[in-house]
Parts: sequence; structure tokens; C-alpha cells
Amino acid sequence: MISQKEWDEIIGFHGHSCPGVAVGVKAVEAAREKIGINETEDEEIVCVTENDACGVDAIQYMLSCTIGKGNLIYRDTGKMAFSFFDRVSGKKIRMVLKPMDRSREREEQTQWLLESPVDEVFTFSEPNFELPEKARLFETVICEECGEGAPEHKIRLQDGQKVCLDCFKPYDRGR
Repeated sequence: MISQKEWDEIIGFHGHSCPGVAVGVKAVEAAREKIGINETEDEEIVCVTENDACGVDAIQYMLSCTIGKGNLIYRDTGKMAFSFFDRVSGKKIRMVLKPMDRSREREEQTQWLLESPVDEVFTFSEPNFELPEKARLFETVICEECGEGAPEHKIRLQDGQKVCLDCFKPYDRGR
């Protein structure tokens, strides 16, 4: 379990105390317990989050996983699920939040999450996808429609012009 000082720091980072932040704290605790990960300086630890909820802030704060660094990846399934990969040891784990007792008040739910064993909070398995590759640097291409730059892998050809995703008009005939 984390110290009151660390909880206060996480809350300061996130902005308020809530069960969602406690879910993220518990996910980090579970990853530490199950596969031995800890904070990382670069991309050694990768978190793939399947949601964009409050708990992701706790993971960012506790493990230094960030989108900008390339070791926090958002995979939008909407599930309260997190996968952790350790590039050094090769260990990996996926955890999914178990259904919770909705009769608890907000603060009571937060405390329950923080105090419960990880096996009561999550189900565990191996991720059903591979470790994402390390972050790459891409050339910037100027969109010929709006004039804004975008990385080359986000550029599309449209009517013979290089255009960004905002300017691209998808062609879809009922696929």
C-alpha cells in the first residue's frame, strides 16, 4: 500500500481524490507485485491503457509512463484494463477491473480499493497483443490543404496532394 504522502502527491497531480485514481494506484501495485516493475527513466516499462479515466494519471505519476515519452499507449476499448510490459525482463501482464460494489459511497469505495488485495480488485492474464515498438521519430510533412505540419505516417494522398488527417476526406462506399 502507498504512503499518505504519495497518495497526496498523486491527488495533487490528478486534481482530486476519487475511486478512479485508486484503481490506477492499485494497477501499479499489482504490476509491481506480479511482474516486479517500477518507475522508469525511459521506455523500459510500457503501459497500454484501454481507457482514458482517472486511474491513468496515477500510472503516469507513479511509473513515469507518459504519452510523450512513448511508454503510455492509449488503446481505446473503453475497458478498465491495463497491460504492463517490462522491455528488460520480457515480463508482461494484463489486468481488468472486477465489477465493484456500487452501494459503497465514493470515499468508502476509494478506501476499499486502496486496502484490498490486488487479486480482489483485478483479474489477471497475459496481454493478447504484442509489446508495442519503441517510439519512432518521423519527418514532418506540410499539408498541401491547410499548411500545417504532421508526421509522415499521418499524411494521406488525396487528389494527388499530401493532406493531414483533418483535411482528408475518407472515401467509403459502405464497407
